[in-house]
Amino acid sequence: MTTAHPTSTPDAMSSSDFTFTYEVPQSPQEVYAAVTNVRGWWSQRIDGATDRLGEFVYTVPQIHTTRVQVTELVPGERVVWRILDNRFGAGEGVDEWAGTTVRFDIEPAGSGARLTFTHVGLIPMLACYEGCAQGWTRNAHDSLHRLITTGAGDPITPAVEASLLSGA
Repeated sequence: MTTAHPTSTPDAMSSSDFTFTYEVPQSPQEVYAAVTNVRGWWSQRIDGATDRLGEFVYTVPQIHTTRVQVTELVPGERVVWRILDNRFGAGEGVDEWAGTTVRFDIEPAGSGARLTFTHVGLIPMLACYEGCAQGWTRNAHDSLHRLITTGAGDPITPAVEASLLSGA
């Protein structure tokens, strides 16, 4: 399937984990390469390797910090992260993401690939759900799709961080 836009939107009304699926004309290997290039679609402020087993930290100062363990990498098929700890805002409390799992499942689809993103444990009953669903939609749905299909994602940059802090 050759599509310029995601084929489905995130399911924010489900009682289950936050998930979405889309198909792209790129190969499963190209999708995998984009998924593991986290700086290319999520944020330029990532500390640590995202393309091998181990840990990395995502930070938007005063807004969001997440420590992630990359637990599974199967080229062309799957990327799995375990959220070790997470904080929203400047508070010290661990937030609802801690202990959840983020999965990127990739499979062949026609002459391209299908990507299914699932944040296992991010469910509508959580206080952070609405904001998190918006964030994953912006980053993993829209920006990652652009990175896969055009080679240029729309990650969070220092300029975007400044606008988030100012409320713009």
